[in-house]
Amino acid sequence: MSSLPRFFSARRWRLASGLVLFAYISGHLINHTLGLLSLERAEAMLRMSMAIWQSRPGTILLYGSALLHFSLALRSIYIRHDWRFPFVEIVRFWAGFSLPLLLIGHIAVTRLTMALYDVKPDYAGIVSSIVAGGSQEWQIALLAPGWLHGCLGLWISLRHFALMRRLQPLLIAGMVVLPILSAAGFLAMSREVEAMGLVSALRDGAQEAFAVERRAELTAWKRDMTIGYLAIVTLALLLGPIRRGVLRSRAV
Repeated sequence: MSSLPRFFSARRWRLASGLVLFAYISGHLINHTLGLLSLERAEAMLRMSMAIWQSRPGTILLYGSALLHFSLALRSIYIRHDWRFPFVEIVRFWAGFSLPLLLIGHIAVTRLTMALYDVKPDYAGIVSSIVAGGSQEWQIALLAPGWLHGCLGLWISLRHFALMRRLQPLLIAGMVVLPILSAAGFLAMSREVEAMGLVSALRDGAQEAFAVERRAELTAWKRDMTIGYLAIVTLALLLGPIRRGVLRSRAV
């Protein structure tokens, strides 16, 4: 019976949900890296990735893990008494809570486009749309906070294992090299879709009524999701001190 509380501990669930999200982000970075070989190779892996994550079990696992991880992060804010952090924890918190702000735009481009307009995303279409909108630098930076948060979180959780300490130089190299290769792969795909004429075609049709209406609808979704996210985080920050004040008054 004593093992049950340990199994259901917040730390274990935070690590488990974080591993799922880390696998998802790692897959994205690796997928972008394949763009160094060709757009076709990246497309092939994207189809495999979509078959996993957009299946019903994959969707439940991914979004369930994201919701659980975010809920546990809010809980940590709510119950925290000491706000003096080591520098590594400050970076991890910043990266973790800034990630959803960046991902909201990505969700609008991919998942909402699929749900609202029945458009199946592929790398040619996604990369062309990003380049046509002039947001390729933003896209390259998109996964950096999540990758940094995941790497630091895994290290903090697993650093007491001797194997992790022995692998530390290799892990640091991987943490630095993979995002660089991913950015290079995305830039290579950007050049490829421009050479195919896909970007200029999108720019030419950007002022069509349907395209303008779609952008306006997606922009409204992004605005509402951003406001909702910031409201939830702000509420957790405000309720924490109230809780601590109530506990202190009861202790007197």
